[in-house]
Amino acid sequence: MVRGFLILLLAFMFCGLPGQAVAAKAGKTIKIVYVDWDCAIASSNLVKAVLEDRLGYRVELLPVSQETMWASVASGEADAMVAAWLPDTHAEAYAKVKSKIDVLGKLVSGARLGLAVPDYVPLRSIDELDANADKINGRIVGIDAGAGLMRLATKALKDYEITQLQLVSGSGASMAVSLAEAIRRQEWIVVTAWSPHWMFSRWPMHYLDDPLGSLGRDEGIFKVGREGLKKDHPEVWAFLSNFCFEDASQLQRLMDWNQQRGTDPVQNARRFMKENPRLADSWLKK
Repeated sequence: MVRGFLILLLAFMFCGLPGQAVAAKAGKTIKIVYVDWDCAIASSNLVKAVLEDRLGYRVELLPVSQETMWASVASGEADAMVAAWLPDTHAEAYAKVKSKIDVLGKLVSGARLGLAVPDYVPLRSIDELDANADKINGRIVGIDAGAGLMRLATKALKDYEITQLQLVSGSGASMAVSLAEAIRRQEWIVVTAWSPHWMFSRWPMHYLDDPLGSLGRDEGIFKVGREGLKKDHPEVWAFLSNFCFEDASQLQRLMDWNQQRGTDPVQNARRFMKENPRLADSWLKK
């Protein structure tokens, strides 16, 4: 019996455990960082599905703060991210690390930031907010405090000399919950918003005009890799360079699927690949 155990032990030593054998295959593990925003969750899980199902990698998805997302790719602790809002939203973060990263192209065009309201709220411009502060409970419902959107929203309050409203931080999820509850009650609410986002598919909403341009211009969402990614994982680098949506509505649809109860972002990503085979194949061209 002892002899049999030794034979089995030697077999494990030379062959490795099944899970270890896959992971040890040329070190094929990729770390993707993202902020817990619905657009970033959708895109990052789509990257995971493609790399695992089509290229045989193991992918670790790591939710972090916006600052950490940029810093971890710049330091090489993470391999890539697909949630860089440029040129305005993440301008400060990009400026700090631009010599240490590779921008791998645009994921989607037509992205924008702003303050938004349900369509039943008759406001049309940011400069109307202060005079209607009591109707919106003296607050603008925001997301995580470190987000570029919150920095620009704070700037907007100063630019428009808004003194009767407080910008309340939270998260993307808590903002959406507050918005849903206000709409259910047909109450006035102002939220920090961005497109693409599933909220614009689910509810009639509009951005408030920003005549001073405090919340920036139309933007793109970009992909960013660490230095050395092309050399270490040329397949991953090539895929990320090709990876993009044809238009923002595709990403918005994927985001909306993720809001459906009982669904899983990775499974929804696989569904997206199945329903868009030509697009998925284009990401893997040499």
